[in-house]
Amino acid sequence: MDAANTAAGTAPTLEDVARAAGVSRATVSRVVNGVRNVDPVIQQAVQRAVAETGYVPNRAARSLVTRRSGAVALVVSGAGADADRVFQDPFFGRVVSGVVRALRPRGVHPVLLFADGQADRAQVLAHLAQGGADGALLVTTDGRDPLPGMIAAAGLPAVLFARPAPGVPLDWVDLRHREGGALAARHLLARGCRRLVAIGGPADVPASRERVEGFREALSASAVRVAEADFTLDGGEQAMRVVLAERPDLDGVFAANDLMAQGACLVLREHGRRIPDDVAVVGFDDSGAAVASRPRLTTVRQPVEDMAAEMVRLLLDRVEGAAAADPAAVLFDPELVVRDSA
Repeated sequence: MDAANTAAGTAPTLEDVARAAGVSRATVSRVVNGVRNVDPVIQQAVQRAVAETGYVPNRAARSLVTRRSGAVALVVSGAGADADRVFQDPFFGRVVSGVVRALRPRGVHPVLLFADGQADRAQVLAHLAQGGADGALLVTTDGRDPLPGMIAAAGLPAVLFARPAPGVPLDWVDLRHREGGALAARHLLARGCRRLVAIGGPADVPASRERVEGFREALSASAVRVAEADFTLDGGEQAMRVVLAERPDLDGVFAANDLMAQGACLVLREHGRRIPDDVAVVGFDDSGAAVASRPRLTTVRQPVEDMAAEMVRLLLDRVEGAAAADPAAVLFDPELVVRDSA
């Protein structure tokens, strides 16, 4: 920034950035406002000048030019979608991390919203419709959640973390969950496990249902006892107590997320079962719980951060008019991560 502005204590302007970068004011405006067709070398020069001068765009003026807020809503929706659950579940933390990491280079900020009822859903729709955010990254925990359909019907740009219900025309990313369950089954069979049980999440969550179905299908004719829990550590403990009482000779456990697998391990150790010598345990997600657990969990990795980053790319393409008319769908592959528990 030049000496006159420094002495006067005035805020740096577009003109200051233009002088520092050696380009026109109009070029600086294009870079600051996120216009895509700017030469990468010039874009980098402007970004360096912005950093050197300490220039901060006037968001109100920018919004008038771009008709954008410079923010996107990260919406957690469905049964139990509240702050306590989000901050306790490592899955949601990974989503937030992936979103923030992908948005930061674009100069776009996330706004975290929760929708756990009709009033919450109405507030989310109003926030988007009134320009509080340019679009929504939607993570729903309930297969019957009406919010994705409401957002699509309102014509608002959004990307869903999960396959949408039939007839809901939204972009989405998801995992091949059924294949992930099959990976867990084949690994347990290869270890010699034959008396297997599964701990699934809520039956109305498609991802959980597909993981368990893939697990059962890979076992062919083998009978599998499936207990339903709620994706929490306590839920995994409770489900494990039930199936252990019913099948005390079990030698293999598949849990549809790592927190439930961690809970299952706690109960097995309480009952004197060695892991993996007596009972092998496989989780799902490869979250922080997998590494923190003792023993460390063998698990099916879901690349949540990469999936969240892809959601950001799809949404910004949609906001900027660079997306195809038809909804986009991106499926990620699961990967078995072998550690100590199986």
